[in-house]
Amino acid sequence: MRVTQATVREEYEWVCDRADVVVPLVNDTRAHLGDLFGVDVDRLDDAEYRAAVDEVFADGDRAVNVAALVGLLRDLDVDGDYPGFVVDELLGRELAAMIAGDQPLRLLAEATFHVADVRTHGEDGDTAGADDLDAALAAGVQTRVPGWPWQDGESPFAVE
Repeated sequence: MRVTQATVREEYEWVCDRADVVVPLVNDTRAHLGDLFGVDVDRLDDAEYRAAVDEVFADGDRAVNVAALVGLLRDLDVDGDYPGFVVDELLGRELAAMIAGDQPLRLLAEATFHVADVRTHGEDGDTAGADDLDAALAAGVQTRVPGWPWQDGESPFAVE
């Protein structure tokens, strides 16, 4: 794999164009987690998704790594799928974390990746990494974008 500025631009555009698949998965994941935790979580729309993707790819150091992970997951396939289970999970979890940002969002995205991953399945003929890629995009973006009650306002734990 060779990653260039053009590669990063191509992956950015591919991720933006994936809104029709990722945004419903974001909202499904948020609703599921909201039910589990007894809170209402804001839904995301395509414009908010694209704004989050813009923000991620505006950071060149982050963008090159996100683009590489997206490219790897798009192409990753293993005969019989199951032997490759660990690597697509590892790459998906890392992509979700990288999109989400710094701690604690990074860790939350890693955990959320597994929730989103069990809620999505690729189409027949998709590569083994395809559903993990969608789950990673959904988990990373849903964690990065506000909408959870605990994100309202400043943390009460900050030392002044």
